[in-house]
Amino acid sequence: MSNYTSAEMMTVTAARALQNGTTCFVGIGLPSEAANLARLTHAPDVVLIYESGTLQTKPDVLPLSIGDGELCETALTTVSVPEMFRYWLQGGKIDVGFLGTAQIDRYCNLNTTLIGDYTAPKVRLPGGGGAPEIATNAGEIFITLKHSKRTFVDQVDFVTTLGFGRDGKGRDGVPNIGKGPTRVITDLCVMQPDPETKELVVTSLHPDVTREQVQEATGWEIRFADQLETTPEPSDKELEVLRELKARTDRHHAGA
Repeated sequence: MSNYTSAEMMTVTAARALQNGTTCFVGIGLPSEAANLARLTHAPDVVLIYESGTLQTKPDVLPLSIGDGELCETALTTVSVPEMFRYWLQGGKIDVGFLGTAQIDRYCNLNTTLIGDYTAPKVRLPGGGGAPEIATNAGEIFITLKHSKRTFVDQVDFVTTLGFGRDGKGRDGVPNIGKGPTRVITDLCVMQPDPETKELVVTSLHPDVTREQVQEATGWEIRFADQLETTPEPSDKELEVLRELKARTDRHHAGA
């Protein structure tokens, strides 16, 4: 097996979560990297949709933003943003929303609004964009991000995007709402919400990662599944495709 980085392990694991034929609403950054790797490997018929209105897009390089021309140029078609949200997303036609975030808590609430107090923030972040709507209306949500105490906090400073609320019951009794987050993939492990409490539980450790490493990088007392698995390593083919995709992207944007 080839040598690989923890970042490559995360991207490959996130890509494998997408099944062929899935309709996926993709966030920019790590989710886009994973979704396009899936499209270029085991899931050639995955339908990738971006917030700007591009349907079934097949970018040759990773986009810098939802407004990147590569998305429109390689899409089957492009629709208006209101149609994208009202018809496709709110109409229940999205199987998976694939998101990133700046902060996440034990109940999968996401913060992309600010760090610190709302009235006097230390850092102001880009905001929610379409993520709150995606997390509410997509069939389920995958989240991928790097694992650290800065990102995995006991309580997010601001709930930009609903996971399961501050107490794990935020989706209870709400009609016409998706399952919410079902998988969180980091550079250390895979987590899933407990079916009853909705608190995140580590279900799989990446190779050579210890429980202590995960706990050290998490801002609360993290739980581990009774039957803790080891995440399968990336294949040579997956690494080859991923590395070429990123190299191609770097060359493209360097020459832009």
